[in-house]
Amino acid sequence: MFTGIVAAVGQIEACEPLEGNRGLRLRVEAESLGLADVALGDSIAIQGACMTVVANDGRSLSFDVSAESLSCTVGLDRTGPVNLEKALRLADRLGGHLVSGHVDGLGVVQRFEQVAESWLLVVQAPAALARYLAAKGSITVDGVSLTVNKVDDLDHGACNFSVNLIPHTVAVTTLSRLVPGQAVNLEIDQIARYCERLLAWGGHSPAA
Repeated sequence: MFTGIVAAVGQIEACEPLEGNRGLRLRVEAESLGLADVALGDSIAIQGACMTVVANDGRSLSFDVSAESLSCTVGLDRTGPVNLEKALRLADRLGGHLVSGHVDGLGVVQRFEQVAESWLLVVQAPAALARYLAAKGSITVDGVSLTVNKVDDLDHGACNFSVNLIPHTVAVTTLSRLVPGQAVNLEIDQIARYCERLLAWGGHSPAA
């Protein structure tokens, strides 16, 4: 589990095909994350996607990313900056919200512009995710925990949601590089997911 509070911005330095073209091995420069306590097998969120460490040379981390993961995420198939977060420890403060690191779908940036001292980000979420979004609820965009300010439903079932980014968030994450038309990784709130399941259950008690 993660919190959506980005700890460092790293850099994907290399993407090498795995044997049989089954995915990619990424080498990510991540020294600013603090790698002394990162062991092989640890989980690290990269742009909101949970990946397993397969090598640590003290400066960079390596990850094997499956073809399936590549097919449902963006930002993991090329060199460039990425948001990084270590897995949550039970004694850690939960500064954002509970994040699993499992990308639920892709959104598309509609607007990203400065408004007064803050930044307005508007993202279109696909119909499969729109029902999970609500004003003052939580959403993860490229691994960053954000609060939804407004939701505008669209005719085709999708929705546009708006979030406000303070200057600090823009400065310490990759969100500063967003442009209209760009795809982003989205993860819905865990609470919304369980609420839908409970409502779909219809109030029936399981058989004894």
